[in-house]
Amino acid sequence: MQAPVVSAVHASGLHSFSKFTEPVIRLIAGLGVEGDAHAGATIKHRSRVARDPRAPNLRQVHLIHAELFDELMADGFAVWPGDLGENLTTRGLNLLGLPTGTRLHLGDMAVIELTGLRNPCSQLDRFQAGLMAATLARDAQGGLVRKAGVMAVVHQGGEVRAGDGIRVVLPAGEPQRLEPV
Repeated sequence: MQAPVVSAVHASGLHSFSKFTEPVIRLIAGLGVEGDAHAGATIKHRSRVARDPRAPNLRQVHLIHAELFDELMADGFAVWPGDLGENLTTRGLNLLGLPTGTRLHLGDMAVIELTGLRNPCSQLDRFQAGLMAATLARDAQGGLVRKAGVMAVVHQGGEVRAGDGIRVVLPAGEPQRLEPV
């Protein structure tokens, strides 16, 4: 199996669905991706700001595994890294199988902590018809599997670029399954 790696990095200062591929992004501790519309100590996602603008931002960094793009393309969708709004595209790492509180060391300095799952929404279908259903599945017990990535907060800042390695540090204690945030 391939060692976990950052395969692409993305940011956008606009509240747009997709993000632009960049050569490098800078993560800022407690805030997120420098210059990204979703950076901040409090929530920046429009639907969530409407509910409580003072809520802590548990969605500072959005990650999607490149294997999801492989799967979607094989199913006939024209989607590329950055199209679904993620900041980091990873390869060789089962993001969805990691517990809440997992820390990912990215490149030389940056450290992020997983806070939960991205809950696929109707914006996916506005991007391409049928995409929302394609990012949902059922496990062997019939439980809903959300495949649209995970969210994280920045614990230690630093630059991240495609090709950077990812080191996984699991949290102490009983693992807690990722839930939508």
